[in-house]
Amino acid sequence: MPPRRTTSPRLLYGRRRGRKLRPGRQRLIEQLLPRLEVTVPASGRLDPRALFDDPVADVWIEVGFGAGEHLAAQARAHPEVGLIGCEPYINGVAALLATVAAQRLGNVRVVPDDARLLLAALPDASVGRLFALFADPWPKARHHKRRFINRQTLDVCARILRDGAEFRLATDLAEHCRWILDHLRRHDSFVWLARSPRDWRERPDDWPETRYEEKARRQGRRPVFLRFRRVVRERLEEDAPP
Repeated sequence: MPPRRTTSPRLLYGRRRGRKLRPGRQRLIEQLLPRLEVTVPASGRLDPRALFDDPVADVWIEVGFGAGEHLAAQARAHPEVGLIGCEPYINGVAALLATVAAQRLGNVRVVPDDARLLLAALPDASVGRLFALFADPWPKARHHKRRFINRQTLDVCARILRDGAEFRLATDLAEHCRWILDHLRRHDSFVWLARSPRDWRERPDDWPETRYEEKARRQGRRPVFLRFRRVVRERLEEDAPP
């Protein structure tokens, strides 16, 4: 059976399904996904650390993980961290599940739905790193309102990210890059970590390549890698020492 749909159709504009899944991938959807799927509560907060069988030192979230190459690589490299991936495209979810099963990754959880549902349910300062890599740029001007990066979403991201947490983004479209930079640099909760062009032209060593990035390079597009840090929150006056 396909995973239960929990979101309002107004949140999602892209497709949920592609070609018919092979029998093995379909079994993963039916048997493995229910064990890893995160149920987002209709109200209240969701403790992300409680989603994992073993204690985790931190929780990282990837918004729109595609086929899951980056998410799985991060989970493999950081077994002490809990990784939650959000992806409404069921074929991509099945691809990630195949990797999780083959590599026996116990620190991965999945939201097969719009990431904004999860983000809205998380407690303040509960996430140590957030990834939004090659999100749909919605290039037509009339569709820009559908982009993941906007003031409202950034307010939520700022709320859930702990002080000093990283927000990593990537795109292969110059106009989309300008959009991201304009919104992030205007937001007083984030600071851009780039000090030279090399910092955004070259992917850091701890940033695994994705299938989409490889395709972009083959087609002559140059990906851009953006790293922002969540600034330290100002302490409330009543919490300040006398």
